[in-house]
Amino acid sequence: MVAFLFLNQNRLVPYHKNTFFKHTYCQFRQIEDVILPEKTHFKSKYNSLYHFTKEGVYRKSNHWGRVATCRWKLIPNATYKNQQTVLGFAKWEDFYPLNETEKIFYILVNFETKKAIIKAKQAEETAFLFTLSGAQEREKQIKKLYKEEKWAIYFNQSIEELRIKIISELINSDMTLQQIKLNMKKA
Repeated sequence: MVAFLFLNQNRLVPYHKNTFFKHTYCQFRQIEDVILPEKTHFKSKYNSLYHFTKEGVYRKSNHWGRVATCRWKLIPNATYKNQQTVLGFAKWEDFYPLNETEKIFYILVNFETKKAIIKAKQAEETAFLFTLSGAQEREKQIKKLYKEEKWAIYFNQSIEELRIKIISELINSDMTLQQIKLNMKKA
């Protein structure tokens, strides 16, 4: 068997149908207008169905997130409900190595919708980078900053201003949340 490495956006893409399921991070996009052939290429023991193409992989499943040794997120359409069986698609170049040494992830925050998402760095981007676990921890902290308000009573600013300042610092530095809050109290 010959394994191919593709050059995409200045990085080698070693993922294909025989390697994509080994310690990878990926964001699948929910697809609704594709009908797959009845014969699938692979069916997992948890009934997820896989169909491989030259460009990527289709996955039909009712579970996303932690999948064996991988972290596969679904970017859902507006109608998606948890545990619903849906079809997702990811290109081979959308898979990234999942390890604790490579800082290849950044956090994108929409301050209007109060949502944070983890993205993998593309060649042209210049965002502050984290390991996946570091990015996931910060994403969790951001959700907590939006959900709770009790922490803000110790500051003399509006909670919305505080959230923007703290979250901006959190996604653009190695400082801990505690260090950021402490620095803001001193200012």
